[in-house]
Amino acid sequence: MWITLYLYFYLSFTCISASSITRSGSCQLQGRFKLKGMYQDGDLIIGGLFAFHLITVFPELNFKREPEQSHCERFYMPSFQQAQTMVYAINEINNNPNLLPNITLGYHLYDNCVKLGLAFRSATALLSGTEETVSNFNCTGPPPVIGIVGDPGSTHCIAISSVLGLFRIPMVSYYATCSCLSDRKKYPSFFRTIPSDAFQVQAMIQILKHFGWTWVGLLYSDDDYGINAAQSFQKEVQLFGGCVSFSEILPLDNNHIDIQHIVQGIQASTARVVVVFSTEAYLLPLMDEVVLQNVTGRQWIASEAWATSPVFHTQRLLPFLGGTLGIAIRRGEIQGLHEFLLHLHPDSNLRNNMVRIFWENMFGCSFDTGGREGEKMCTGQEDLSSTETAYTDVSELRASYNVYKAVYALAHALHGLMQCEEGSGPFSGNRCGDITNLKPWQLVHYLQKVNFTTGFGDHVSFDENGDALAIYDVMNWQPSSDGSIVARTVGVVDEGAARGKVLTLEEDAIYWNLETNKPQQSVCSESCPPGTRRTRRKGLPVCCFDCLPCADGEISNIPDSIECTVCPDEFWSNPKKDECVPKEVEFLSYEEPLGISLSTASLLGTCICSAVVVIFAHHRHTPVVRANNSELSFLLLLSLKLCFLCVLLFIGRPQLWTCQLRHAVFGISFVLCISSILVKTMVVIAVFKSSRPEGKSAMKWFGAAQQRCTVLVLTTLQVVICAVWLSNVSPAPHKNSQYISSKIVYECTIGSVAGFSMLLGYIGLLAAVSFLLAFLARNLPDNFNEAKFITFSMLIFCAVWIAFVPAYVSSPGKYAVAVEIFAILASSFGLLVAIFAPKCYIIILHPARNTKKAIMGRAT
Repeated sequence: MWITLYLYFYLSFTCISASSITRSGSCQLQGRFKLKGMYQDGDLIIGGLFAFHLITVFPELNFKREPEQSHCERFYMPSFQQAQTMVYAINEINNNPNLLPNITLGYHLYDNCVKLGLAFRSATALLSGTEETVSNFNCTGPPPVIGIVGDPGSTHCIAISSVLGLFRIPMVSYYATCSCLSDRKKYPSFFRTIPSDAFQVQAMIQILKHFGWTWVGLLYSDDDYGINAAQSFQKEVQLFGGCVSFSEILPLDNNHIDIQHIVQGIQASTARVVVVFSTEAYLLPLMDEVVLQNVTGRQWIASEAWATSPVFHTQRLLPFLGGTLGIAIRRGEIQGLHEFLLHLHPDSNLRNNMVRIFWENMFGCSFDTGGREGEKMCTGQEDLSSTETAYTDVSELRASYNVYKAVYALAHALHGLMQCEEGSGPFSGNRCGDITNLKPWQLVHYLQKVNFTTGFGDHVSFDENGDALAIYDVMNWQPSSDGSIVARTVGVVDEGAARGKVLTLEEDAIYWNLETNKPQQSVCSESCPPGTRRTRRKGLPVCCFDCLPCADGEISNIPDSIECTVCPDEFWSNPKKDECVPKEVEFLSYEEPLGISLSTASLLGTCICSAVVVIFAHHRHTPVVRANNSELSFLLLLSLKLCFLCVLLFIGRPQLWTCQLRHAVFGISFVLCISSILVKTMVVIAVFKSSRPEGKSAMKWFGAAQQRCTVLVLTTLQVVICAVWLSNVSPAPHKNSQYISSKIVYECTIGSVAGFSMLLGYIGLLAAVSFLLAFLARNLPDNFNEAKFITFSMLIFCAVWIAFVPAYVSSPGKYAVAVEIFAILASSFGLLVAIFAPKCYIIILHPARNTKKAIMGRAT
């Protein structure tokens, strides 16, 4: 409403002025505001708005006469120091030959009395100038002011900048923090050297991140400042993974019951860190209750509104607020400012009436006593160095330092405009701005690109919204020598610093109000170590969680991992579950006990076969050896030796050639063995049949040649099966992770199930036929009927291989290979012992029975 009203007045004045131009050919001021301020002439003028007074007294409005203008009371020394800092900065620039050479800056500074109406009047006076008449209608030359430093109030800036933005006149505030002023569409020419409220929240988040405080309490005042800051804080704290344990509004009426409830909530919470967005007025009653309930062991985080407030710096509050960390506006140092402030003296220029007002308030005197008795007369020669007030105190230059940066920002923008080379300018037609005919919108362009460093070392520039890079001091409340609290700077939050160094803290200088003098932890749950994952506790914030170990085959190599990562196929998790390591490759090797045992058994069987061959060769002419074709016995021993040796192909790291040979050699060796046994059985039957009259011709059809041919044909058939199998789908090495997830079983694939089945089936068929024939011939009348031993050997062979099938299928990894080897060894030893042990027994231990008569004798 105020903005609309002032725009109406402005347009009305414009119409009146236009009519006066038509009548008289010149513009005349229709009225004059009685403004208090300071003035210095120059080639270019910078305007300034300051809160020299804190109270405005308005005249009585009776609508019968023109109202008198309001007047201001209660002089505010810190604001006058800020205005003098602007004067000092302008003088410093004018004396600097490297900045704006041959240009002298002047200033017009006015009082806003902390009221929007007076602030807008002052801004209007700066825009229109103070000349009574204007006859230059060509609008040449510089404007009355090239820009305005101020206003300190956000509400004032919103109203004034709405009008200034229409004409693109730059306004650089040094104390307005409302984040709404960052809207470039509404305020296109507004800039500020103080960070927006949004940056204060970011600064606090940086501190929480630095110390790992993820579980915090939140208190805020019941006003726009507190509510907006709290909303922003809650959003930002969630983004970095933190949580708010409790959130309470400080009551407007300081209700004692509500305050008690808040303090009890602070005590009950496990959060050790409490963040507060509030002013002193809301916070004082709470701190009284904190003392009453003796709430200690809490780390307080203060917003800029109370981080440097002296009302809390008492001995009574030290045990409770000592160690507080706070965010404060950046403190700066301005060389020579203190001396400049002390050399100020009033003059008789009425346009510098604010200096006279300051002098009267500083020394309690008056330049115009009006004949009043008892009132001290000001001489203008009083000594400022003898005073100690906020005006002369330069130890905490914060708002004044922002004023200093604002003036220099305008100066650097002007300097950039002057440095432009014609033909390469930023404006249409590559033109440059003309300093003698300056357009405010041209200065806005250069102000947006300002980039410089102050003498204190702070970098100054503006982002796309006109906001300065956020720089805050981090304050720490420490005990002073008298037992009270003193706020000391222990760090800086600098948005423009190098990446990764936004927050800089002198941790050794921080005072922690604990016996350990170390920062305490404030987390709902301890950090989950690598090898575990976080799982949220039901019904609690995300910061409250349990740590569950990763499953086998999964890892997490960072703390607080939300989920575990599955290891690649050939990798597995280590015992700590924080690293993927290559899986153990498992195969039946010669180095392990099982492999050693089986290979030993294989070699033992081979040696026994060799020993039997030696015995049989030495006694080759004896009846026991010659019975049933000794040639078949030697062939059977050879095949058994091959059966024992083929076991070695199953042990060791699988390779292509071993995978191809192991089953082929196994299959051919056993077929050679079984076919030899089959022929021997047939020979036994043929011999006994030939001893009868009706079967005398049986042996001529089954002589030595036929026996060899039968063995050859039966073995060749198995060779053909193996050749077809290997040529089509050959067995090959394969890394299998399905048996045991944590290991890679290096095995030989059979290639073709049909080929392997035919190989085993053919062996089984020959074994079945041999068993059947031997079983039928077991009762033939002879003292040494070999069919009995063949029957027994075939019974062992069939039993072993029938048991092999389910055992092989159910055995994982290398144990399946071990089962197959065991079956080969067991069946081979069974054949060797069952067939050859009785013969060796007679040859070695009972040579008297090794005669034809003993062998051919009939049982009685």
